Amino acid sequence: MVDESTKQSYWEAWEAWIKQVESLHSALLDGELKDPAKLKGLLNREAHAKETYDTARLRLLGIDEPQAAPADPNENPFR
Repeated sequence: MVDESTKQSYWEAWEAWIKQVESLHSALLDGELKDPAKLKGLLNREAHAKETYDTARLRLLGIDEPQAAPADPNENPFR
């Protein structure tokens, strides 16, 4: 069973991410936002909220170990 703190962190991260996704959808799909700088801000906030959610999700699943970074971050692994 998962402890209450982990569950609370997960739900908070989920709700924050969904809020950002809804804002982004409003801007993109309903045409509520025309300014490119504000759109960039929305995209950045959604991406950050998604990272926070992903971290909380992994912790909820018991997979909270950091993933190894590539030896050379500029190297393309698909070449």
